[in-house]
Amino acid sequence: MTDARLRRGRGSLAVGFFVQGVTFALLVTRIPAIQDQYGISDGLLPAFLAAVPILAGVASVMTEKVVARVGPAVVLRWAQPFVLLSLLAVGVGSELWQAAVALGLFGLAVGALDASMNMLGVSLQRAYGRSIMLGFHASYSLGGIAGASLAWVGAHWHLSLFASYLPVVAVLLPVAFVGSRWYVAGGEGAGDPLEAEESKGSGVAFKLLMPLCLVMTFAYIGDSTVSNWSAKYLQDVLGSSEELATVPYNAYMVTTLLGRAVGDFGVRRLGATAVVRAGAVLAALGFAVVAVSPGAWAGIAGFTVLGLGLSVIVPQTFAAAGRLFPGASDAAVARLNVFNYVGFLIGSPLVGALGDTWSYRGAMLVPMVLVLATVVYATSFGPRAARYGGGHERPRTVDVG
Repeated sequence: MTDARLRRGRGSLAVGFFVQGVTFALLVTRIPAIQDQYGISDGLLPAFLAAVPILAGVASVMTEKVVARVGPAVVLRWAQPFVLLSLLAVGVGSELWQAAVALGLFGLAVGALDASMNMLGVSLQRAYGRSIMLGFHASYSLGGIAGASLAWVGAHWHLSLFASYLPVVAVLLPVAFVGSRWYVAGGEGAGDPLEAEESKGSGVAFKLLMPLCLVMTFAYIGDSTVSNWSAKYLQDVLGSSEELATVPYNAYMVTTLLGRAVGDFGVRRLGATAVVRAGAVLAALGFAVVAVSPGAWAGIAGFTVLGLGLSVIVPQTFAAAGRLFPGASDAAVARLNVFNYVGFLIGSPLVGALGDTWSYRGAMLVPMVLVLATVVYATSFGPRAARYGGGHERPRTVDVG
């Protein structure tokens, strides 16, 4: 594979991550508007919200089978437009069944998109022979910030969901189609022939993948805690104003972007294991600060540190799965991706239940402990020392910018 083709593939995939960040943020930040438009009761809302990650997990498992026939680039090429059109469908209807269908289609498309997108990222990183995975997720974070900002504009100007979504979809849909022309799987001609022969026919041993699955779950429990509870925690526990309560999630998103923007450099210099351990300790420290904060600004500082710590864990978990199963990285990523949704489903209800029955300060200690447990599993992020004798990732024959 030529250097130019790899660079185009890397750039187009970064655009794909950005588009998905915008799209997902536009959905989750307008949930109150969705609830109002369709008349979804508070009691029924959790069922609607839970259906999205459940169906996404199902689609992620199905994607493993599909990519074995057509490759992840083809799946991503069609899944991304489908996600955008599903978002637009969410803004069109007015009946409960229409909301159920639109959100269900969105969940299925997102599962296929998340899995195939990270499959391509892992394979391109292998072709480059150095860490580039965090850069893709930085693009996603940047898209999330852009999407949340667009959602704020729509809410501020009291635009309908359809009026908010239509111009965004009209712009991003052709961008996604055009960008998909340059999607490439880095394994096409870029891998190590000896390694390919050694791993031919190998499957994914769940026992070996399990530590990474736990880390993925813990990371998303932490992430969903911030996204779902930071505003309520600041306002109800730390006594902030409603306006100030919107700051923690924005600060978290910004530091997540910053951490991912520089994270690849850290991995190249220090190795994935050291970076993941540092991220887990930082994230745990952030939760601890939040739990003992005497006031709103100290709480905001804790959520800010949290973003910096959690930012590196998820991208490196996908990359580690690719290193662990070089002959079956697509299957490993598809199965690992399911635990993204497991963590999302567990995190928010867990913190809410603990907050109601115990205290919200105490509830913040639970994701703190779970994220800190990542330190124990950090050896799973290193190179396959048993085969190659340790060190950083093996250099490849491809040298691209």
